[in-house]
Amino acid sequence: MPETGLKKWLITLTVITASLLELIDTTIVNVAMPQIQGNLGATLEDIAWVVTGYAVANVIILPMSGWLGGRFGRKNYFMASIIIFTVTSFLCGNASNFDELVIFRIIQGLAGGGLLSTAQSILLETWPREQVGTATALFGLGAVVGPTLGPTIGGYITDNYSWPWIFYVNIPVGILAAFATYTFVKATPKESKGSPIDWWGIGLLALAVGSLQTLLEKGESEDWFETGYIIVLAVLAVLGAILFIWRELSTDHPIVNLKILRHRSFAIGMFTSFVLGFGLYGSMFVFPIFCQNLLGFTAQQTGQLLLPGGLCTIIMMPFVGKMLQRGVPAQFMATVGMLLFFVFSWMLSNSSLASGTGDFFWPLVIRGVGMSLLFVPLTTLAVQDLHGKEIGQGTGLNNMSRQLGGSFGIAALTTLIHVRQGVHRNNLLVNINEYNTAFVQRFNGLVQSFVSKGYTFLDAKTAAYKALEGMVTKQTYLLTYTDAYWVAGLIMLFSIPLLYLQKFKKNANVPTDVH
Repeated sequence: MPETGLKKWLITLTVITASLLELIDTTIVNVAMPQIQGNLGATLEDIAWVVTGYAVANVIILPMSGWLGGRFGRKNYFMASIIIFTVTSFLCGNASNFDELVIFRIIQGLAGGGLLSTAQSILLETWPREQVGTATALFGLGAVVGPTLGPTIGGYITDNYSWPWIFYVNIPVGILAAFATYTFVKATPKESKGSPIDWWGIGLLALAVGSLQTLLEKGESEDWFETGYIIVLAVLAVLGAILFIWRELSTDHPIVNLKILRHRSFAIGMFTSFVLGFGLYGSMFVFPIFCQNLLGFTAQQTGQLLLPGGLCTIIMMPFVGKMLQRGVPAQFMATVGMLLFFVFSWMLSNSSLASGTGDFFWPLVIRGVGMSLLFVPLTTLAVQDLHGKEIGQGTGLNNMSRQLGGSFGIAALTTLIHVRQGVHRNNLLVNINEYNTAFVQRFNGLVQSFVSKGYTFLDAKTAAYKALEGMVTKQTYLLTYTDAYWVAGLIMLFSIPLLYLQKFKKNANVPTDVH
């Protein structure tokens, strides 16, 4: 039965707080990597596993979270995930060497994956059926705002305190969330008690998803299929996925109920969630690098730039839920959201080397509004036909799809930047020759400028060439980031027709009988 009054809001606040722990922790570590690297004496290659290990563990556990919640009781599993996440946060901050930190981050990722989907399931059964749009919107606050604010919070803590505090800040929040869960969240009966555990399914899922996620995380830095272990990971991902699908469809007690993909809206919804993850995480990967490496903004300036867009998302989410509740078709809102994301990408593609912080206010506000119109309607469309325990399985798969979309987005845009960087540089270098009047004028002007500053003629020529090299490099990166913005925007734009293949309900309510 749904909850009412104050208890409904206390449970909502509890599950959103717990899910925010996981979502912020996904990105909060990124800005502290150099400090962690220096403190623990790790190489750049090694320290990347602090992020990779967490992400791989997170994605592996997401599709299993529905089964685990049913097996041990949703409240028990959720509370255990919070406690393990909180304890490992302390252990991460207290790690004395690199190996300890990676091990504790992997355990933290396993616990974090259990928080996300279980929180969403608890929320869906706490709110009345007719108010489920509002519930999904409130949950969406964390899912969209968390990855955006993570780097900002991490940057502030790293600048003002030591890196362990990016983990220690989780401890009081985790304790509070565990206490609130124990006090307010309603216990659910354990399902399938005494039934066999699908160990083969668990193993094959870990093999397939773990190999794929690791491949996406490490592929670009290892030159993709030029590296032996990347080829092995690709083979393991494909074979593991095929065997996992066969196993889950043939066993009576699957770890992941793939039969829910028979619902057309859910199957398409997994792909649109993948696209959402591509845009959400991909754009937040490119933008800070663009601002800091090319435009020279500080980490704090970049974080402040992201804040207005995040606030817009927070403000808009309840209104989006209300619009769904009043019968506005989810397809229409998601269409507007995708169009706004394309506008955001188009506006950023027009950036120049002279762009200042004020030039990014409106694009990021537009992105914030667009994301609020995407998360809630896309989730609602995906799970609208699921009933009973299918909802727990569905939210886990849907969240996994969004996370994988983010990994694909980061990997694809990183590769695009690498490839297009060479193309644009070659195109620009064609213009640097003595037959190009514009080049000759610029070069001579630079030489004269350096001579006027006391350089000898030969030193002035050398300095002029170095200055031109710097200009070419900056222009190369600018054109490359422009390509990345265009790709992210166009993928979102071309996904709009998929929305209209999902079941069209004027009032798409999500069932709340999650037991």
